[in-house]
Amino acid sequence: MDNKDFNEELNKRAEYCGEVVKRFLPEKEGYASRVCEAMEYSVLAGGKRLRPVLMLETYNLFCREEDSASLEALEHFMAAIEMIHTYSLVHDDLPAMDNDEYRRGKLTTWKRYGEGMGVLAGDGLLNLAFETIAGALNKAYNPLKIELTGRCIRAAGILSEKAGYLGMIGGQCADLEAEGRETPADIDELLYIHEHKTACLIEAALMVGGILGGAGADEIEKLERIGSNVGLAFQIRDDILDVTGNSKELGKNVGSDAANGKATYVSINGLEASDKEVQRLSEEAEKLLETFPGEKGFIRDLIASLILRTK
Repeated sequence: MDNKDFNEELNKRAEYCGEVVKRFLPEKEGYASRVCEAMEYSVLAGGKRLRPVLMLETYNLFCREEDSASLEALEHFMAAIEMIHTYSLVHDDLPAMDNDEYRRGKLTTWKRYGEGMGVLAGDGLLNLAFETIAGALNKAYNPLKIELTGRCIRAAGILSEKAGYLGMIGGQCADLEAEGRETPADIDELLYIHEHKTACLIEAALMVGGILGGAGADEIEKLERIGSNVGLAFQIRDDILDVTGNSKELGKNVGSDAANGKATYVSINGLEASDKEVQRLSEEAEKLLETFPGEKGFIRDLIASLILRTK
C-alpha cells in the first residue's frame, strides 16, 4: 500500500473511531454541563485515534465471521481506550505536570476551562471510560452470550491494569520522580518509563481487540509483545527525532530534552545504537504479526508508520 492510500485508509478508520467515541460522550446539560463540555472539548481536539484503530484492526484479524454482538462490545472498548488516553493528556498538560498551554494547535483543556475544571475533565473521562465498559458488560451479559461475557470481563481487566499503577500511571509516576531529581534516569528506569507510560496502552489496544475477536491465549501473549515493541520503538524514535528532526516538520522545538538535561535512549546509548534498537524492535514485531491469520497489510503499515515516522 503506497503512502497516499495508507493515509486515506487511516483517515477513514480514524473518522469512524471518532464517531464511535462521540456516541458515548454525555449530554451537556444541568449543573454538570460545564465539565461535560470540557470533556467533549478534550476528546474532540484532534488526534489520529491510533489506539482504537489498532484495537479495531486487531479485532478484524481474529474475528472469523460477522458478529454484531462482539462488534458492539468492541466499540465500547474503542471509546473507552480513547477516553483513557485523552484523560492522560489532559492531566499531563496541567500546571502541576507539564504546564502546557497548547496541544495540536489548540488551547489545552485547563487553559481553556481553568485548572480546576481541567482536573475534573480528566477525572470525568477516566470514570466515563469504565462506565462505557460497564455498558458493554451489561449488554453482553446473557446466557446465550456467555463466551462474549467472559471475553468482555478479560478485556476490562487488561485495560484496567494497563491504564493503572501497574501500567500507564506507574510510568507517569516514574517519569515525574525522575524529573524532580538532579541525576537523570538510568537505562533501566528509562525503559520502565517508556514501557509503562507509552507502551502499555498500545499493548492494551492490541490485546483487547484480540480477545474480543476470539484470539487464543498464546496469540494474546504475542499481541502484548508486539505492543511492547511498538511502544518502546516509538519512544526511542521520539528520542532520535529530538536530536535529528526538523522543528518545522515536527511542530515542536528539537533538542529540548538535551537542553533540559533529560535522559533519553540516545543520550545514554548514542544515535547508532538507538537506530539499531528501533530496527530490532520493528523486525521482531513484524515477525510476530506474520504468525497471525488474515489480511495484515494495513496494520503492518500502521505499525511501521508509528515506528519509522519522521514527525
